[in-house]
Amino acid sequence: MVEAVMLWNEPNNLSHWDFKIDPDWKMFAEMAIAAVKAIRRVNPELRIALGGISPIDPNFVRLMGSHGVLNAVDVVAIHGFPLDWNHWNVTEWPAKVEEIRAVTKLPVWISEIGASSFGAEEVQLFGLQRMSELLLGNVERIHWYSLFDLPASWTATTRHKEAEGSAYYRHYYMGLLREDGTPKMAAAEFPEGLGICQWFHYEDHRLESAIEWFRRLKVRYVRTGVSWADSFRENANAWFDHQMKALEPFDTTLTLCFTPEHLGIAPHYTSPPKDPNTFAEFAEWAVARYAPAMDSREELESTTQDDVAEPSVIR
Repeated sequence: MVEAVMLWNEPNNLSHWDFKIDPDWKMFAEMAIAAVKAIRRVNPELRIALGGISPIDPNFVRLMGSHGVLNAVDVVAIHGFPLDWNHWNVTEWPAKVEEIRAVTKLPVWISEIGASSFGAEEVQLFGLQRMSELLLGNVERIHWYSLFDLPASWTATTRHKEAEGSAYYRHYYMGLLREDGTPKMAAAEFPEGLGICQWFHYEDHRLESAIEWFRRLKVRYVRTGVSWADSFRENANAWFDHQMKALEPFDTTLTLCFTPEHLGIAPHYTSPPKDPNTFAEFAEWAVARYAPAMDSREELESTTQDDVAEPSVIR
């Protein structure tokens, strides 16, 4: 089941939100608050998380508070990769959590944590063991990123691609499983209580294998996404339905993000939308379809998926 919805992914990272267009994040805040209001109309009990921030920045959280976002959401989420991209030591993880707790009374989740096997699988194994030791029991949700390595033929979602050097290629080695599906050393040591963040691409061939591995690893908590941009693809709803049906046995955090090019101020997935209400309509549709309030689920289950209303933005 969907236990939470997350609004955007790393909104304070230029690879996911164009703050050159929105330097003070007022457009992001307006979009997020509009989405919260829309979601609450469909399911007032569903937990809503501010998209996991990266870097971990208390000043950004304060800014979101000044814009009213913290009064709207239920959770603040953070991401950290000290063994690959961040300029701090892995032992500082508890202190990083406390930095955010110091500026908000909301629960703090770690919606992405991980270590790549770019240099050696032993480094990834150390990262898994050390970060689990430091953080399990300290925060309510921790999602390891990720189950699968990124296929070599795919493009990692970053701003500057190969120009980033080795930092870019580390994105391809974050999984517990290699591209061919064989497990790395860390897979055998995956601890109980740790969740997994796994992004599924449109019509991702790895979905069924992921479900098998989630069960094998005794994973309860899963984080994934439904792409607003992908909602305009042909047969998008059929793919989303297939993905979310497969994930029903798990407590899933559903991330909503990525601006469709034709709805952005700039034609890019990182762009603020021209109208924040278009994202709110998408969020309302996604929650109505995949996380409706308990009193409406029986009615929804008796209705064919084709009969479920869709927002005007994805017709």
